[in-house]
Amino acid sequence: MKKILILILPFLFSGCLYVNDRGISTRYYNDCKEYYDAVGMYHKVCDENLIEYQKIKDGTKRIIKKVKDTTNNSIQE
Repeated sequence: MKKILILILPFLFSGCLYVNDRGISTRYYNDCKEYYDAVGMYHKVCDENLIEYQKIKDGTKRIIKKVKDTTNNSIQE
């Protein structure tokens, strides 16, 4: 019974989250407002996703940098 429940559970929640070009969201389309201000500068304001790809990239870069620093420090000692 537990195996069946574990297999069915992802299908129940698959309709709640969507993958778009900026990350994972609860909405299918990005709700972005694009406009030019009085000076003529272009602005694009988007609703925040649950998971942003840019945040994931930044986090992995920081982790990789810390690992490199710790390995370099341990090798030099």
